[in-house]
Formats: sequence, structure tokens, C-alpha cells
Amino acid sequence: MTAAQPSPPAPASAPAPPPSFPLRWERREPPLPAAAVLAVGDAVPGLAAAALERVRDGARLGVLADDGPGLPAADRVLLVLGAQADLPWADGARYLGRDAGLLVPTTVRPAPAAPLWRRAVGAAEGQLCVLVPGRALVADPPAPVTSPDALAALTRPAGADPDAPLRSARR
Repeated sequence: MTAAQPSPPAPASAPAPPPSFPLRWERREPPLPAAAVLAVGDAVPGLAAAALERVRDGARLGVLADDGPGLPAADRVLLVLGAQADLPWADGARYLGRDAGLLVPTTVRPAPAAPLWRRAVGAAEGQLCVLVPGRALVADPPAPVTSPDALAALTRPAGADPDAPLRSARR
């Protein structure tokens, strides 16, 4: 019989891999109060236009956008944060509420519990973490929008002429 040699210990600086478990969504009653609105793909210009109008009307909103050059239109993302009464509405956008440090759809809850998902997606303390079916977003919280110009470029569909006049959200 031979003695097995123990494996060398893992380096102390190597973090443990995040836990692995399937994400399920369960109906939530009552819904969470809205704290943000998320638009993806073709819904981005409508939400940007609605947020632009709210900012012009004096609402204090934070905005995060992933709309870089070369990004496919279907992958464009716009997140608008603010007080529930200040949040804009747009076709195709979904309202999000806060659940244990996560922004999730107001009418469903992630399972297993929300705090596990925050850690699983790698959100650091103080970072914003969004979890919706098919997407997880982690970012530093945005400062409130102080200029409507910050939203103007997002009101155009992807690939639209940047010199074309802006469409108003008012009808």
C-alpha cells in the first residue's frame, strides 16, 4: 500500500468560484414598488424619449445605457432609476423593484433567494445589480441626469441618422 500525497493547497489569493444553481422566477404578490424601468432593444428609444420628457419636467432620474457603437440593436439597454412617481412609461419597458439589493421585475421574484444572485453575478458592495429573465447587469450607480442632452442620442432607433431631428415623446 502506498500513501497518497496531499494536493498542494490552493493559493490564498484565488477566490472561490461563485455558486452554481439554476435561476427560476416565481410570481410575487403584492408587486414590489417600482424603483427603475428597463428597456432592451427596440424599446430603448421609446423609454429614452419618455425619460427625456420627465427630466425636462423636473424629475430627477439616473440613467445607465449600453448603446455603444457596433452594438447590435437587440442588445441595446437603457435603465432609468428614480422615485416611483417620476419614472417614465414606454411600450416594451419593464418596471423593476428592489429585492435584497437587486433590481428585479416588480411582479416576480428570483429563486433561490435574491441575496444569492447578487453574489453569483459578482456585484460588489455599493454596485447596482439588475436581474431579469435572460440578463444580469452590474454597474456603478449613475448620478442624476442634469442635462436632457444625455438622453437625446438614445431617442433614435439604432442605426438612425444622428443629424435627424429628435422625435418628441408627446403626442
